[in-house]
Order: sequence, then C-alpha cells, then structure tokens
Amino acid sequence: MNEPMYSWQMTAQDADFQLVESPLPEVGPHEALVKIAGCGVCHTDLSFWHYGVKTKKELPLTLGHEISGTVVAGPEEWLGKNVIIPAVLPCGECELCKKGRSNMCQKQLMPGNDFDGGFASHIRVPVQFLCNVPDQLLEKYPLEKLSVIADAISTPYQVIMKSELEAGDFAIVIGVGGVGIYAALIARIMGAKVLALDLDDEKLATAKNNGIDAVLNIRGLDLKTIKEQVREIAKGLGVSRYGWKIFEVSGTKPGQELGFNLITFTSTLSIVGFTLDRTEVRLSNLMAFDAKLIGTWGCKPELYPEVVDLIASGKLKIDDFVETFPLSSINEVFRNTLNHVYKKRSVLVP
Repeated sequence: MNEPMYSWQMTAQDADFQLVESPLPEVGPHEALVKIAGCGVCHTDLSFWHYGVKTKKELPLTLGHEISGTVVAGPEEWLGKNVIIPAVLPCGECELCKKGRSNMCQKQLMPGNDFDGGFASHIRVPVQFLCNVPDQLLEKYPLEKLSVIADAISTPYQVIMKSELEAGDFAIVIGVGGVGIYAALIARIMGAKVLALDLDDEKLATAKNNGIDAVLNIRGLDLKTIKEQVREIAKGLGVSRYGWKIFEVSGTKPGQELGFNLITFTSTLSIVGFTLDRTEVRLSNLMAFDAKLIGTWGCKPELYPEVVDLIASGKLKIDDFVETFPLSSINEVFRNTLNHVYKKRSVLVP
C-alpha cells in the first residue's frame, strides 16, 4: 500500500484541527491497520478540545474513539474484515480483566487519548478485541454509521446491564442526546417503562416517536415541580413507587443533582455523563433509601457482540440518531457540536 495516511490533529485547546499527511504505519504481530469508515464526535472529544481535560498523550494528537472501518493490514484472519474498534482497549491479562472488569483495565489504551485516534484515514490498533461486523448488519446500515456502537450505544448498554434493570421497572433517563437516546431505547427494549427528561422539545419528540413511554421538558421547572410531575407520570404508567432506575446522561451539574434528588426507596442512580463541575448532595439519602449509586466507564469489549446483535436483529434502530459529515469539515462540526447545533450524533467520514 503506497497511499498516504491523513489525520486531523489537535495542536492546542480550542485551536483549529490541522491536516497532517504521513506514511502508513507498519503493524506489529498483534496489531491491525484499519482503514476508517467513520468516527463519531463525542462529548469526551469536546472535553479534550474545549473544556481543558488533559489527554494521556501529549499534543499534537488525533482525537476520536468511536471508530468503524476495514482491516487492511495485520493477521491474515482479520484481513478484509469490517470491524468496530472498542473505545477502551484492555490488556486482557490483569486482575481487573480477569474479574470481568476489563473496561477498567489500568493498562487500557483509548484511541484519541493514549494514542492517535479516529479522525483520520487509518488507525493502527491492537487486534485482540476488535469486534467483527456481520454482513447482515451491513445490509441494514453503512459501516460508517455503525461507528456509534463504539461508545454512544455500547456505553449505555453496559450501564443498563450494571443497573440490574428488569422488565417492568421504571427507568428515568436525564438527557436524551447522542448517548442518552440509546440509554432510553435500550431500557425500553429490555422491558422497562421509560421516562425521558430533557430541555429540548425536538429531542423529546424524537424519543417519543421511537417508542419511549413518556417525556418531560424540564426547562425552567424547579426541583419540587419536577419531582411532582415525575411521580404523576410514574403513577400514570402503572409502575412501582420503588426501585426506580435513574440514568444521568446529560453530563451537567443540574442533571446530576436532579438525578440524585429523584432517588427513592431501593433506587439505582447511574452516572453516565461527565462534567468537571462539583455537586453538593446528601449522601445519607443512599442510606435512608437503601439505594445504589454507580458509575460506568465505556464498555468492556466482551459486550460489543451483544450490542451488534441488538442492532442486527432489528430491535434497536439507529437511523434517526446519526448524521454524517466529511472529515474535512471537522472544525465546523466541532464548533457546531459545542454550540448544540446538531440534534443527532455526528459521524465524520474520511
């Protein structure tokens, strides 16, 4: 392969990404070179680019960790395979990996953080945890759109599994943007009655049109009013007053404080969104309600095939939640994403 590799590198906070051309990298015996089909733009990328969160690798760095593509070099059994690259690549050998917590592997590598990521034409990655994309799935969706599996879909899938959600439970999703909409949809697929909370009528309408049981725009509402309305919605849906499953996906201080204040008897609050802001909460509520507060980090690669099956089976549809842009428009897309211009997950296509 004589073709060059192109990448858009972050050189400084808030600075325009710079186009860089370089030779294609050589791959080692346990690595693959993937020609990128698409890479999603995530809030984590904005955290690195705009909000001052430090990357593990020093700048300049190619961001992007939500990647799909085709293996063009590496082990023979992988050549030509269409794949999803997990956003968190564990070592597979350490204590946490062996205990089924590979997403927390302390030797993990994250594209666009520990090494150059997916806003490029190609990427070199460890081959061990690549997720194969079956042909039947490609009959439903183009490979570039399936890049959202690597984070926007797999992350809420893992946290819903961790929350021990059961059919008939009441699930409350705070923030139904790029990740939150999938949390709501997966909870619904798992048999929960789902309430979506957001500040945006259009996002709530999309959720409702895709089978979410109830929606509530909380813009301008005080905490007491929100709690009253949530209780009324729960009553109308015929769900239990106990054991609510609450998923905070907005990644905002108000969202996290709301999530904590919605805790009731035997609830589980899952923190999915990220913010550097600090919240003030009364942790004794967890004791008084015998409730659980859990976090989540990405998704362990072992769960990716389950997510692929969910989409391949037709249970989870992604058409309404993904839009693609040329990779060359990365600077415009990042600025627009920062300003909340888009209602769907943006995927950049080389």
